[in-house]
Amino acid sequence: IASRSRGTPRIANRLLRRVRDFAEVRADGTVDVTVARDGLALFGVDELGLDKVDRSILESIAVTHVGGPVGLSTLSISVGEQPETLEDVYEPFLIQQGLLQRTPRGRVVTAAAFEHLGISPPKQFNEDPSLFDEK
Repeated sequence: IASRSRGTPRIANRLLRRVRDFAEVRADGTVDVTVARDGLALFGVDELGLDKVDRSILESIAVTHVGGPVGLSTLSISVGEQPETLEDVYEPFLIQQGLLQRTPRGRVVTAAAFEHLGISPPKQFNEDPSLFDEK
């Protein structure tokens, strides 16, 4: 539970309460590793601590916008969240985990994000043409 709580005590407590409730209903009331793993899977929290909205952000950029770059307002419309919420709540953790980058042109997912989502990167992803490359 702690490893999936983003290093935030408030999130750890919330997940612990939800897993405890899950254990009361689905198990014998005891929280062990298997019950915790099953409960977190049911709640949509993966091994990195990403929830449904985090994955929605990454999938929107990776699939809909071919890896990015995508502007904040476009991304907020795409995932149905306020721009301020994306910027203040979701982006910092995704950037810390190395799944998202903020560039002057917009948000871009990293190769690690494609790998975590199980999506193969598009052909043109990470093709960074040099000034001296011939066309």
